[in-house]
Amino acid sequence: MTGTITRLPDLGWMLRPLTEIPGVRHAVVLSEDGLHLGHASAEGLSGAVVELGRDEAESLAAACAAMTMTSRSTASLVFGEGAGVRQLMLESEHGFVLFTAAGVGAHLGVATDLNADIGLVAQQMQVLVAKIGAHLSSQPRDVVGPPR
Repeated sequence: MTGTITRLPDLGWMLRPLTEIPGVRHAVVLSEDGLHLGHASAEGLSGAVVELGRDEAESLAAACAAMTMTSRSTASLVFGEGAGVRQLMLESEHGFVLFTAAGVGAHLGVATDLNADIGLVAQQMQVLVAKIGAHLSSQPRDVVGPPR
């Protein structure tokens, strides 16, 4: 039994409104299990990472998925089984990374500078999810059984 691998469309173009917010550096869309679905970087950046390449975007997607899973475990310990995680924020000495659920089985991550208005960024992330959440969704992949 053979299968085909379908390349998913890059959803990075949907992230442009976020990368136009002052202080936002990068944005990434990923499946719940860490599969990169799209990314975008703000224009005219300086510093260590001026443009998020595909490899860095895939690493960020995987890190986001790992953090979300760890946070789910923590939420379950504190609030009981089934407690979902809606948003996460990581603060570093160079900026912030915000993660939010974005449709069924998908997440949105945004990296900012320290001077970004985090409230505005979080709000605009929610606006984007409300507008195009169906496009950001990632359907579960089919379970593949052993060959017959």
